[in-house]
Amino acid sequence: MTETALHPAIENRPNTFTQAEIGWTPWLQPLTETDLTDRHWAGLVDASRAKSPYFMLLVRDPDILQARTKTDKDIFYNVSAGLARAERELAATAASRANGCIFCASVHSRFASHHSKRTDDVQRLLDDGLDADLGSSRWNAVVETSAALTSTPSQFGAAEIARLREEGLDDLEIADVIHGAAFFNWANRLMLSLGEPTPAA
Repeated sequence: MTETALHPAIENRPNTFTQAEIGWTPWLQPLTETDLTDRHWAGLVDASRAKSPYFMLLVRDPDILQARTKTDKDIFYNVSAGLARAERELAATAASRANGCIFCASVHSRFASHHSKRTDDVQRLLDDGLDADLGSSRWNAVVETSAALTSTPSQFGAAEIARLREEGLDDLEIADVIHGAAFFNWANRLMLSLGEPTPAA
């Protein structure tokens, strides 16, 4: 297969942050469902992820993907304590906006809007950037601290924690902000290095 055939030119490539659904295509060849062994299926965790070119690329290392997916699910779906789901998604959106990952920002901004019902505030973050006023000091603090962690992790520390405490976040809620932003600080870089966004299928 030629390079041109594997990576055809993408017309109308998304180049702005959006809450709309968009696609993603890898620069390397993902596996197909016929390639998958029981170990690969276990690595996907959810069988439905076999429809995603991103996960079908990552499943080339199924053990790492399984650990990654379980971590992801625990950060965003384990909401019996700690931060509300909307603010976990806001942290991920802020990290994705800071890193320039249009695809991840689209996914997590939609979740943030869905769970908060604050679509306009979420869109303001996408349109105006990390310094946008999102209408509440608490949300502004989640974005500011997520951006700080994303920008220079080694300089994230007491001042950022104090900012969240000023907004009434407890230890578990602060941990959830950190987990959401830190995970996507890594996940964005992985996705950006492996492929590019495409128009919705």
